[in-house]
Amino acid sequence: MDPILNVVVRSLCVYFFMVIAIRLFGKNQLSQLNAGDVVLLLLISNAVQNAMVGPDTSLQSGLIAALVLFVANFILKRLMFSSRSFESFMEDEPVILIKDGVINHIALNRVKITQDELEEAIREHGVEKIENVKISVLEVDGNISVVAEDEKSKQTHYSRIKRKPKRKYY
Repeated sequence: MDPILNVVVRSLCVYFFMVIAIRLFGKNQLSQLNAGDVVLLLLISNAVQNAMVGPDTSLQSGLIAALVLFVANFILKRLMFSSRSFESFMEDEPVILIKDGVINHIALNRVKITQDELEEAIREHGVEKIENVKISVLEVDGNISVVAEDEKSKQTHYSRIKRKPKRKYY
C-alpha cells in the first residue's frame, strides 16, 4: 500500500474510534477538563500516534495525519449540521434536572449526577434554594444551565456555568 494512503487510512480509523469512544464513555466528561483529564488526553494522543503513522515518523506523515484529522472532523461537523438524525446519534439531548423547584431524581440517576453535585452547581449560580429554581438543565455540552426566580423582585435570572464532573460510571 502507498505510504501516504496508509497514513490516511490509519488516521481515519483512529479518528472514528476516538469519536465513538467519546460518545460511548460520555462526552459530558469533556465539558471542563481537570488534571486527570488532561493527562488522559495526552496519553491517548501518544498511544494513537503510532497507530496513525506507523513506522513512518517523518514530518510529512505527521502533517498528513493532522490534515486527515482536521478534514474528518470538518466532515463530521457538516454531517451533524445537515442531518438531524445523525446529530441526535452523536449528541445527547438536554436533560431537565429541576423544574419548578422539584428535582427529577430519575434524570439525575440517568446522567449520573448526585444531588450534592446538583446543589453545588445551583449554588455556583448564586441560587440558595432548589425551590427557587424554575428550571435547571444539563446541556448537551455538559454544562448546567439554571433559570431562577428572585424571591424579592420576582424577576427571572438565567446563568450558565461549566460543570466539572467528578465521576461517571458506565
